[in-house]
Amino acid sequence: MKKTAKRTELIEVAQGRRPADLVIKGGTVINVYSGEFLKQNIAVYKDCIAYVGEKDVEVDHHTKVIDAEGMYVSPGFIEPHAHPWVLYNPVSMTKKVLPLGTTTTVNDNLFFYLHMGPKGFKEMVNDLKVLPGNFLWLVRLVSQADFPGEKEWFNQKDVQELLELDEVIGTAEVTRWPQIYQGDPFLIDTMERAKKMGKVVDGHTAGCSYDKLNSIAAAGVSACHEAITAQEALNRLRLGIWTTLRNSSLRPDLPELVKIIIEGKVSTNRMTMTTDGPHPGFIEEEGFVDGLVRKAVELGVPVMNALQMVTINAAFSLRLDDHIGGIAPGRLADILLLPNLKEFRPSAVISKGEIVAKKGELLVSMPEIHWNQYIKREPFLFPKEMLNDLNLYRYPHSSSEKTVPVVYFTSNVITKRKDMMLPSKDGFAHIAAHKGLLNAVLIDRKGKWISKAILERFALNLDGMASTYNTTTELLVIGKNPDSMAIAAKKVYEMGGGIVVVDGNEVILEIPLPFTGMMAIDSSFETVVENHEKLLAALQERGFPFHDILYTLLFLTCDFLPDLKLVPLGLYAVKENQILLPAQPLNEAIVK
Repeated sequence: MKKTAKRTELIEVAQGRRPADLVIKGGTVINVYSGEFLKQNIAVYKDCIAYVGEKDVEVDHHTKVIDAEGMYVSPGFIEPHAHPWVLYNPVSMTKKVLPLGTTTTVNDNLFFYLHMGPKGFKEMVNDLKVLPGNFLWLVRLVSQADFPGEKEWFNQKDVQELLELDEVIGTAEVTRWPQIYQGDPFLIDTMERAKKMGKVVDGHTAGCSYDKLNSIAAAGVSACHEAITAQEALNRLRLGIWTTLRNSSLRPDLPELVKIIIEGKVSTNRMTMTTDGPHPGFIEEEGFVDGLVRKAVELGVPVMNALQMVTINAAFSLRLDDHIGGIAPGRLADILLLPNLKEFRPSAVISKGEIVAKKGELLVSMPEIHWNQYIKREPFLFPKEMLNDLNLYRYPHSSSEKTVPVVYFTSNVITKRKDMMLPSKDGFAHIAAHKGLLNAVLIDRKGKWISKAILERFALNLDGMASTYNTTTELLVIGKNPDSMAIAAKKVYEMGGGIVVVDGNEVILEIPLPFTGMMAIDSSFETVVENHEKLLAALQERGFPFHDILYTLLFLTCDFLPDLKLVPLGLYAVKENQILLPAQPLNEAIVK
């Protein structure tokens, strides 16, 4: 991490031979290194802290002096595992979370890289350097769903070049962790190269047993956020893996996970916390990293331990403790003024020595980014008219076949196989008599293939919807009425990406997401909150039984959570690693 303040300048400020640019006086400093609360002054020069102690430092008429009497002075909060693409984009997310005290976010690059490739991603990273706060990246080594050409897209040369960027601090989670367990040469070699560069290797080991975790740790995985029980968290901790406690819109697991602290009395020295890409409404209601601290303290975690997990622990886990994570000389001046240690809502946020927010209001301007300049191809590469064929939206089924494998939702993101006897009509499964059954198709945006499935317990009365918001960002179309599905699909095509819900012939909701098919292009966080609320309400009115529609859409098309999934290769049984119905060339699926 680059700093503008020179070491010699900081020495002079610390010794009183040069006036400070900013002085914070009279506050109670939260020393996350020693675990103490100390009445001290802080001197800041340019973007760094120069002095922390009881003496008065040199000031002049240019020095800003903040009276922090009665306030707690905390290091800025760190989110070590962010996904800046849950309808919001990097600018709108930063605009929202920086005033809440999160001065550093470490972000997953998956959908940016999928649509931009290495060149476009590098250009975007360079343009985002002007964002206030520290906006850092982890780069993916594989996608979340295998697709034709994946290995060529995620090739060693391009990935390793991205690792050399200063803003990239390591490799991102490998959701298909069995590939690491099996010693995949590309993954192991690239992870090892990252470690030799002093960078981290993030992990994703959902459902991994203790014995298998040994192999994951041996492979070099640095951290994991996928524990959902206290025992799973303890397993990771005992094997030297940085254990990230999650509380998100999809997985609000903190009440269970903190049991290892409150009941188990284990050390928190190698624990951090994450919100793991919550939907916009969750951030609006619960906060971001500030909400993690608030929740942890409410659950009984000591205040100092909770703050350490989102400051110095996170910095150590990211190998950035020389730069961020604490209030000490030489560190970046990322500082929060907290009125109390209950709400953890800062009255002022200082980032790199600049006051960037007060009382929840952003004080600095945000860059205007033209997002689609980094994307070099058209959103759809086939004629829209191809979407008129209603047989595209039906599941093939002959009268000689006894059963059809149905994707049955047991939760927001977990499914199981349910074999059903369905009548055949004109060579397709006839689902009209079965309330709650829906057709689903995934259409390649390049027009090369189509995958098909039948869903149960996604919704009861959904005529049609289409969405590029999913793990693949291809065109996902769901519904019971092929005419409505076609209308929704064509509307998303026209928008260049997004989500559309249709009743009969009427479009009742449309959310444009032209940036990679996942994100809005404006900087308004309020707009994405409103759009998310409308989408969830619309789907729940039509029988969606769960609480997080965005993650249901996202993970229906992944290939690492059980059990039946709709992926580019076809209808996929995860546990058996078997394609039940292969994808079909799109042009062959069109009735001539």
